[in-house]
Amino acid sequence: MAGSGQGGDSAGGQGPAELQHPRFARAFAEAVEGIDRRGAAEHRRELLAKLHGFVIEIGAGEGSSFAFYPPTVTKVLAIEPDDYLRKIATAKAASATVPVTVRAGAAEHIPAEDASADALVSSLVLCSVGEQVPVLAEVRRVLRPGGTLAFYEHVRSNRPFFAAIEDMMTPAWQRFAGGCHPNRDTVAAIEAASFAPVNSRRFNFAVHPLSPPVAHVLGTAVSSGPLASS
Repeated sequence: MAGSGQGGDSAGGQGPAELQHPRFARAFAEAVEGIDRRGAAEHRRELLAKLHGFVIEIGAGEGSSFAFYPPTVTKVLAIEPDDYLRKIATAKAASATVPVTVRAGAAEHIPAEDASADALVSSLVLCSVGEQVPVLAEVRRVLRPGGTLAFYEHVRSNRPFFAAIEDMMTPAWQRFAGGCHPNRDTVAAIEAASFAPVNSRRFNFAVHPLSPPVAHVLGTAVSSGPLASS
């Protein structure tokens, strides 16, 4: 386990080759501070405020969430596949106020025991995974019954004109933006994965002064435990 405040560590090795997006990772890391000033920092603070116990964060990026974990969290296992972002996250873990361990890995294969986590955090991740269904099944596997999935995602617009544009641009966009799908209905996917209850609020948020506001959701969902084996 990582040190606390105390410190963090990183498992050796590299992330999956197919999940390395060095140009996007560098651009994202450089843009985070500006995105935070426009409101993303407060979104993450709200996302994490009520969590406790052992938390797993998938797609932790460069560790922008670490500073917002409350003292009720006893330890965090942060999973990040991109080697560039994970290196930055490891440095940030060293100054986190809760114990954070940073490891290479993907959301489809979380390196944790069944029903071991009190909460799992997904912040702008479910848009970029290849398929949401196996990831959400993996989330249910590692969450204890009654555990919380805390999610902050951008999603498909509920305005037909903008939704049509998102549908049209998705094939090209995901190639240049780390696999991001801007047209996913993530709340519906979480509900379909048998999380209940699912509570979320929807809002528009522009990540850049020159970009239009994009639909986002922030919320929680409760797991009933791992899916039954077929």
